[in-house]
Amino acid sequence: MLLALEGIAGAGKSTLRDRLLATAHAERIPLSHIGQFSWLSHPATRTLIRLRAGHGGDEQEAMEAAAQDLALHSRFNISVALTEGPVLADRLTLSTACLLALLHRQHVDTYVERLAEQTEARPQLTVLLTTEPDICHDRITRRATERRFTEQPEAAARLADLYNEAADAWAKATGLPVLKHPCTTHADLEALVNACMKDLRSAGSPTATNKEASR
Repeated sequence: MLLALEGIAGAGKSTLRDRLLATAHAERIPLSHIGQFSWLSHPATRTLIRLRAGHGGDEQEAMEAAAQDLALHSRFNISVALTEGPVLADRLTLSTACLLALLHRQHVDTYVERLAEQTEARPQLTVLLTTEPDICHDRITRRATERRFTEQPEAAARLADLYNEAADAWAKATGLPVLKHPCTTHADLEALVNACMKDLRSAGSPTATNKEASR
């Protein structure tokens, strides 16, 4: 099973990731985790680094770099890791689509549909953390690391909207589920861990619906 965690910076992805890894390992589930990109193509990597720095450049070049990197990620990283057990992706397709849409000021649906063509990189479950942007910003300001452009309040608020649109587009394009839930309180975290672990334990395909968890 491939499970993806998505959401803006500060939404709680790292906290949820670490809890899932610890819980899975305690239950002897060989859960591993990967990042958003493969970094296996030098030309694609140069383009992706520029995108992450906030430089959109040529839209078609950016889209092709993202698609190429995802194909490589699927073939050489994700597929290989899945032979050993379930895999947790800390950001994946939706994050890339939202970054492209933010930089090029386009509808996110087109990018989601293009990246969804890489069928072997489709997560069986995507978890979108819908933590409010102001809470995310407060968390980020406590970090010692330098702020990225996507962590600025205006960009983060726009990204939050794009993630919701991307989740709907993903469910429509693939028929695969997206679990939307904030990660604000301890109760939120526990609910998310329980929901994800249920699917990881069964290692089956969740019901193909876009489901909104209660707050």
